[in-house]
Amino acid sequence: MTTTATQEKFEHWMIVELMGHNIIAGFVSEQTIGGSALIRVDVPKTDSAEPFTKFFNSSAVYAMTPTTEEIATAAANKLATRPISPYVLDLEPRRQMIDSRADESYGEDVEF
Repeated sequence: MTTTATQEKFEHWMIVELMGHNIIAGFVSEQTIGGSALIRVDVPKTDSAEPFTKFFNSSAVYAMTPTTEEIATAAANKLATRPISPYVLDLEPRRQMIDSRADESYGEDVEF
């Protein structure tokens, strides 16, 4: 007797709880990048953000709760998850901190 195992493609609307007390909601699927299987969360458009995608290693996931598109979208709206944190985009304070450490030993040709 031979059996053929077929792996069903995983795709579902979910609320995903991550280590570090973070929660994200959206359409969840699996994707392999660089040989590693990752969990892909497509967050829908909300009142405060355009739709975006985030990838997570499965070890970062604490729990996943299947739900409907309507509930996942409402949760995404309430959670107001952003694709990129504002501190990542604000480089000026970092430059000021680096520049404030500069002294004569670096010389004038150092660029930041």
